[in-house]
Amino acid sequence: EEDLSRSSLGNPGKGLVNGIKTNPGSSSPKGGLPVPAGPPIYVDLAYIPNHCSGKNTDPEFFRRVRAAYYVVSGNDAANGEPSRTVLDALLEGKAQWGENLQVTLIPTHDTEVTREWYQQTHEKQQELNIMVLASSSTVVMQDESFPACKIEF
Repeated sequence: EEDLSRSSLGNPGKGLVNGIKTNPGSSSPKGGLPVPAGPPIYVDLAYIPNHCSGKNTDPEFFRRVRAAYYVVSGNDAANGEPSRTVLDALLEGKAQWGENLQVTLIPTHDTEVTREWYQQTHEKQQELNIMVLASSSTVVMQDESFPACKIEF
């Protein structure tokens, strides 16, 4: 502890990522940090990281980050965004919660991946109390228009 605090004085963030001590020599799945042991965290709203890319979001994310609303913002099929693997990971992670809390998935774009996933997994979504929110509202700003969702807490 003394060595850690002494080395931290010169560079307070050295060896820490999001407040977690890292080990540069260790390897973990997908090149990210291993998820530290601990209880799940409950939040109202969570943005699925990296535009819902499968690069660093897996079932463990959804087992640990339990949100009433998840935002999916991917709209780049060439880069695998949104990723079908991540959407399936939501189902897998939520199935392990042990409680049937309502979850709402909010896609910010209407993509072929989300449409196919919705249709192919609709029964599983209902079983897990997951609702996919579709927007019927459009916001128009200058020369741009886009779908919009209103969330109230």
